Amino acid sequence: MLFTPLKAGAFTLANRMLMAPLTRARADLAHMPNELMAEYYAQRASAGLIITECTMIAPNTSAFVTEPGIYTPEHVAAWRQVTDAVHAKGGQIVMQIWHAGRAAHPANNHGVESVAPSAIAISGEVQTLIGKVEQAVPRALTSEEIPELVAAFAAAAKSAIEAGFDGVEVHAANGYLIDQFLRDGSNQRTDNYGGSIENRARFLFEILTAVSAAIGSERVGLRLSPLNSYNSMIDSDPLAWIEFLSTRLNDYKLAYLHLMRADFFQQQNGDVMPIARAHYKGVLIGNMGYSSAEAEAAIRDNKLDAVAFGTGFLANPDLPARVKAGVALNAPDQTTFYTPGAKGYTDYPSMQAA
Repeated sequence: MLFTPLKAGAFTLANRMLMAPLTRARADLAHMPNELMAEYYAQRASAGLIITECTMIAPNTSAFVTEPGIYTPEHVAAWRQVTDAVHAKGGQIVMQIWHAGRAAHPANNHGVESVAPSAIAISGEVQTLIGKVEQAVPRALTSEEIPELVAAFAAAAKSAIEAGFDGVEVHAANGYLIDQFLRDGSNQRTDNYGGSIENRARFLFEILTAVSAAIGSERVGLRLSPLNSYNSMIDSDPLAWIEFLSTRLNDYKLAYLHLMRADFFQQQNGDVMPIARAHYKGVLIGNMGYSSAEAEAAIRDNKLDAVAFGTGFLANPDLPARVKAGVALNAPDQTTFYTPGAKGYTDYPSMQAA
């Protein structure tokens, strides 16, 4: 089943092994993509679909210092070398568009204050350009500012298409801005964007409407993480949360829903995949810790339609071929996940070179 084609919105995927978005921090301080990134993504063009790392939709919203951006004409031109390289290898690639919200520390953003639905900080310390510092308390967005952010997502989607991407994935997971609105642990607003799950989802729905109008809903995917507590995230009822969203998302005719099934830190538990499958009528992609055998069985049993593999693709540029041949996989080197340069990035051997 992993190697059967899949129709997902505007995409016809050659296989059901997608490359999950992976922050690799190989851009520069101007958040500009480069030739090394083009090589990295092109090496992995055999994925059914490549989903890029999180990409900034606006300046001064950096969480990782050297993640890429898509908010200037120069970014658009620089990304073109990536999309051209992937397409030359027969691959398809979508850009994950993203606003970090309260995870964007002022020390990484020229002192610009971070924003969030509510003035609640992430707990603990964060690594920044000036070293480890306490997480900053964000400024709560006014309701008048929200339409500007919605427009920025739509503009980023248009720029991604201009840069040659096949579509976009809206990043609404892992404790970044959209997720901060969605979950009641970080959203304490009392206006139309807070309180009930319908109000907390309003920002997401407005973004999906605007992005779909900009490039067509059939080129738009969405990533959610109902359980993940990364970035101090929690929700009082994640199972009801995913049931509500899975149902309402049917209105948008998206290319796919990309669901993270677990919590990195195992603080929140629950089986969200069956709920999404029961209520969402579109293409459902599972993510987090799937082996190829589990993914094959889940697709065969109609529990989902495809699986996004993260570190598997990170360490194995030819992951589908390796899985098909039943050969051993390269092990990922965690010490080089976020370091600059080619080491641990483009130097993992392919099956032929191993």
